[in-house]
Amino acid sequence: MAQATKKMKAALTTVDRNKIYTLEDAVKVLKDASKARNFDETFEIAINLNVDPRHADQAVRGMISLPNGTGSTVRVAVFARDDKAKAAKAAGADIVGAEDLAEKIKAGEMDFDRCIATPDMMVIVGQLGKVLGPKGLMPNPKLGTVTPNVEKAVKDAKGGAIEFRAEKAGIVHAGVGKASFDDKKLAENIRAFYAAIIKAKPSGAKGTYVKKVSLTSTMGPGLKIDTASLSAAA
Repeated sequence: MAQATKKMKAALTTVDRNKIYTLEDAVKVLKDASKARNFDETFEIAINLNVDPRHADQAVRGMISLPNGTGSTVRVAVFARDDKAKAAKAAGADIVGAEDLAEKIKAGEMDFDRCIATPDMMVIVGQLGKVLGPKGLMPNPKLGTVTPNVEKAVKDAKGGAIEFRAEKAGIVHAGVGKASFDDKKLAENIRAFYAAIIKAKPSGAKGTYVKKVSLTSTMGPGLKIDTASLSAAA
């Protein structure tokens, strides 16, 4: 495990690790702690859910376009031909192809963060399940990444659409903005993400759905968040 830096240790002295912060207070504390950094830190949320994703009726997965984007550069690969391929390129896709793209992926060339495909390309993409699946890159119609409207899908991906999925321990996490965002925009993104998780509550979830929420920045401390402050505007 990496050792805490001097700046990290200094940041830890400014917070109460046992305190439960409102969203606005947590954003302010983390932004204050990141002021001395020489790069734009990512704000990350982690939501511990009372679900067991191993059961199909407790799986939590979906896609959301954050109102203010993520602030991160997203490289998009698109499986498409002819006019659809041209539309994808025009929309800003970084890599566009068909069999040639599949061969590159099989060879280990996966310099992209999101993979989109037109429905007719799934015959090719389906052969890449063992490669793309474990990395969370397999196109999925339920997430809007298998679609005839590749132009919209590419623009959504570039504009801040993020995929979420509960891990084995029932935790969902995602980057929800940058330290350079103003407090209001960060809060709007976080509340939008939380609302999407609430909306995605599976039928098999029993008891208290959300167990704990925490917010952190790349080099900052993790802060516990009062879920009431998230629901207020969600």
